[in-house]
Amino acid sequence: MEIHLKHNNYGKSSVRLTKVVRSNSRHELIELTVDTLLEGEFEDTHITGDNAKVLPTDTQKNTVYAIARNHPIDCIESFAETLARHFVGECGSHIRQARVNIRQQEWARMNFNGREEDTAFQSTGGEQATTSVVCTREELSVRSGLTGLLVLKTTNSAFVGYQCDKFTTLKETGDRIFATSITADWLYRSPGRTKYDEARKVIRTALLRTFAKHKSLSVQQTLYEMGKKALEECDAISEIHLALPNSHRHLVDLQPFGMDNPNLVFLPTSEPYGLIEATLTRD
Repeated sequence: MEIHLKHNNYGKSSVRLTKVVRSNSRHELIELTVDTLLEGEFEDTHITGDNAKVLPTDTQKNTVYAIARNHPIDCIESFAETLARHFVGECGSHIRQARVNIRQQEWARMNFNGREEDTAFQSTGGEQATTSVVCTREELSVRSGLTGLLVLKTTNSAFVGYQCDKFTTLKETGDRIFATSITADWLYRSPGRTKYDEARKVIRTALLRTFAKHKSLSVQQTLYEMGKKALEECDAISEIHLALPNSHRHLVDLQPFGMDNPNLVFLPTSEPYGLIEATLTRD
């Protein structure tokens, strides 16, 4: 029997980075989590322990900080592209591919009496912008997205007419709370020539507007309409993947207390939950 090394990669995960841009008295705050992942001719280190071609993961971490020093980080895609191109172009021909994943934690300026603070910020919650850039010597691909975007609407959501069997206990409803945490990622058609921040705003707005206004007959239907609208309104992307966990709100039974509950009081639950995913592409 012969054993073969089918695939390998390695890198540095969860490199935390905070950058303050101090160009004037009004500072900008950028906070990222960066992953780097290299592929190439690293068979020897696995098979013989020869590390001659291994760029230490600590060096990869240091590279993130060093390049961040002078990079404007105007958007996470451009920073990820710069990092990926550096690893492929500057660190040896044995590195065939570099992948850089970035998650950005958003901060908003504090605001008092309608005046924004120049140097004080507050968290905007759990939403993060994401990107994954893959660079080889021949091509570049950029896939961006968002995660942790919590949304909820109190009506215009139903679920009826579904398959039932002997284990089904779920009751049909024509009016329910629809809550979810949106995770989306999309593939750019022309990486390197796209205004990423503008595209992200268009896609995010399309997702939110469709969620809010769509009369939902199922999570699947609303997911499809959200993805469809994003593709229609942003020509810069060729496909979009959406994941919508169904964050259930169960109607509380108040009959033991002699009270009715006409869709007023609910119990939020986190687990277990339904998870609906789909990928939409354009021709």
